Amino acid sequence: MAQNQNSPARYTITAALPYTNGPIHIGHLAGVYVPADIYARYLRLTGNDVAFVCGSDEHGVAISMKAKKEGITPKEVIDTYDGIIRQSFQDFGITFDNYSRTSREIHHKTAGDFFKKLHEQGDFIEETTAQLYDAEADQFLADRFVVGTCPNCGHEEAYGDQCENCGSTLNATDLINPKSTISGAVPTMKETKHWFLPLDRYEDFLREWILVGHKNDWKSNVYGQCKSWIDGGLAPRAVTRDLDWGIPVPVEGGEGKVLYVWFDAPIGYISSTKEWAEREGKDWEPYWKSDDTKLVHFIGKDNIVFHCIIFPAILKAHGDYILPENVPANEFLNLEGNKLSTSKNWAVWLHEYLQEFPDMQDVLRYTLTANAPETKDNDFTWKDFQARNNSELVAIFGNFVNRVVVLTNKYYEGVVPSPSEFSKVDLETLAALKQFPATIESSIERYRFREAGQELMNLARLGNKYLADEEPWKVIKENKERVKTILFVALQIATGLAILSEPFLPFTSKKLKNILSFTSSGVEMSWVHVSSNDVLLPSTHQINKAELLFRKIEDKEIQAQLDKLEATKKANENANKELMPQKDTIQFDDFTKLDMRVGTIVEAEKMAKAKKLLVLKVDTGLDTRTIVSGIAESFTPEEIVGKKVTVLINLAPRALRGVESEGMILMTENSDGKLVFVNPDEDGVGNGEGIS
Repeated sequence: MAQNQNSPARYTITAALPYTNGPIHIGHLAGVYVPADIYARYLRLTGNDVAFVCGSDEHGVAISMKAKKEGITPKEVIDTYDGIIRQSFQDFGITFDNYSRTSREIHHKTAGDFFKKLHEQGDFIEETTAQLYDAEADQFLADRFVVGTCPNCGHEEAYGDQCENCGSTLNATDLINPKSTISGAVPTMKETKHWFLPLDRYEDFLREWILVGHKNDWKSNVYGQCKSWIDGGLAPRAVTRDLDWGIPVPVEGGEGKVLYVWFDAPIGYISSTKEWAEREGKDWEPYWKSDDTKLVHFIGKDNIVFHCIIFPAILKAHGDYILPENVPANEFLNLEGNKLSTSKNWAVWLHEYLQEFPDMQDVLRYTLTANAPETKDNDFTWKDFQARNNSELVAIFGNFVNRVVVLTNKYYEGVVPSPSEFSKVDLETLAALKQFPATIESSIERYRFREAGQELMNLARLGNKYLADEEPWKVIKENKERVKTILFVALQIATGLAILSEPFLPFTSKKLKNILSFTSSGVEMSWVHVSSNDVLLPSTHQINKAELLFRKIEDKEIQAQLDKLEATKKANENANKELMPQKDTIQFDDFTKLDMRVGTIVEAEKMAKAKKLLVLKVDTGLDTRTIVSGIAESFTPEEIVGKKVTVLINLAPRALRGVESEGMILMTENSDGKLVFVNPDEDGVGNGEGIS
């Protein structure tokens, strides 16, 4: 159990700071906030000292981009979405001890002080380097202000800080064919000064701490990604940016620059804890500086490198802070078979769900927990949501509780009966009930929340089976004393459900505790009470009338959600069908620099571990050269061998995943959005002949 002699009683739990450029959707909930809240609620129930902190991340480039797009200030963006996110979390029952904002003064000071201390200690490298620059916008292009082709997987819409297709963490200068998201212009290179955290200095420390110290207790996806980064060699990473929105660099020479959001955002956990401690009259330092505190970060897999490599290196450099005990990152949740997308509105937004399914927070919590992407990407479907509710919450959990309460009120006017002699089945059932706290907590402490949630449902199944086997509605006719014992035992199970369901189904737990009248004297509600006491709900205790814990979800409600997604899908398809606008005017001399020839694909094969890339051998007439092309999702190697194609042959060679590509195949999209070759007239045109 969490509270014992061998583990700390003080926990600092952090949940990834959500960007305030949009609302919260089910992917965020499944990946971070539901498991974090389950864990925090469980720890409180088991008597631990918990600081569960989060806050709005308000300095990301995504904020500036949203503001530019909508023609408003970044302050207006963050105020709008902080309000929506904060209210959504509250209405959904996420029990943060503090939810802060990185725009607050306490955070600016905390992050600034961090930077100044590391700067004074000589922990940064100060370098002038060439960075991407948009001359039209008169701005350096950091992070999301630039898109291009990912050098690792060939995805053509990778950002300057990360590829959302393969999850790689990038620098803007890594991108192939970069383009400004501000003006659409092709950027140039311009020198600028920045401060870098030399991660290579911490490679030995990280290798020992993670690869040796946490080989057996961190999730395999987290450990594997960390190992890949460390084994690949760590390089210095910039911790400042040329932007006008963010925390100003607080040292000489930092004018016009701000702290990189991934330097300041994790420090937001510390400033949020400070804010909470000041409000509650506590000392914040033990929660971040005491060795008997267990620090746990709940994040999505796209944030692993920042929480396991970069932030720990910053904490290590500072010297005063504890390191995370665990970082139980989840994989991604998809929606109806497609990747969740904010820009394409392909999501189930939490604030909209709460309006469309009022008082059904626990149904979504349960579905997201039962289908949590703990070890692999999982898919949310509305049909599964309906089935989880109707076949499990209503038919198993709700049905058991309703029968017990209805029968107790019918036979005994709501008074818990005094049991007579216990049968072997009674004793076995009560003994099984006492085992559930340890079983559930074992799963929770290994961050297996999906498994823990199903164990809770198994307790409801135990109750259902017990009632079905003992049939008190039949026995009452011939053995009234026996029915007293049956309902006494069943009420103990219902009480156990009321207590143990609180981390998973908090609204249901509260409702069930009210039905069982937990506010009356003599009823204890602690987690440990379930496993250590033979009687949870004493005889003569008066319970209340029955009320339904869950309602059935009708087909028409689900169809309405599917229709909503179908409308979104069609809107996206129509948007994709719009013709690409004309690009900037070029001169004839610019065009004549392009050397386009007819070629024939003579060999083709898929690139290993790359979803979109094919490695082609193309006879250009002048030579046979290798060209890497991102068409693997549209064509198989077999169907394009022998195909005549148009090749741009004087494009500078570029390495893609270790293979040097020596040209480009010309492609376009048809009206259906499918890739097609820009084919030369095959009759009488030989390889090597030019296109004019």
